[in-house]
Amino acid sequence: MAMKMWASSTANALRISGASKAQLSPAFSLSRCFSTVLDGLKYASSHEWVKHEGSVATIGITDHAQDHLGEVVFVELPEPGTAVSQSSSFGNVESVKATSDVNSPISGEVVEVNPKLSETPGLINTSPYEDGWMIKVKPSNASELESLLGPKEYTKFCEEEDAAH
Repeated sequence: MAMKMWASSTANALRISGASKAQLSPAFSLSRCFSTVLDGLKYASSHEWVKHEGSVATIGITDHAQDHLGEVVFVELPEPGTAVSQSSSFGNVESVKATSDVNSPISGEVVEVNPKLSETPGLINTSPYEDGWMIKVKPSNASELESLLGPKEYTKFCEEEDAAH
């Protein structure tokens, strides 16, 4: 997320929902922040994830990001047909703590927006990798995926970032 929000380890520990985390598999668990990182996804250092399948890439914010944001109450997303650029904002997420830009980890054209988020933005909190996805993009430069972090690299990045705060 462009605007980084940090909560204490104690607050993070109190917010953990075993039921929602247990459904996600396979996964790594971040020891410092208790967030879930999934295999098969690529991650941006701004805390967005990408799942590339065929000609479409699904994008959302990570469990780590939603945990630091707190309860999401509003999501602003682009219309289908909108061009997005790697590392540029495509929308924002408003939580009880702050409003944060959401950056696109890859460039391309938005082909679908998650319609559930307008009515239930909290899906980003309860299911960031499944029901809480944000947009689907037709990538214009598939090589950009190679510049993103894998699960182990993202896990290490989050641990180091949290340790610095």
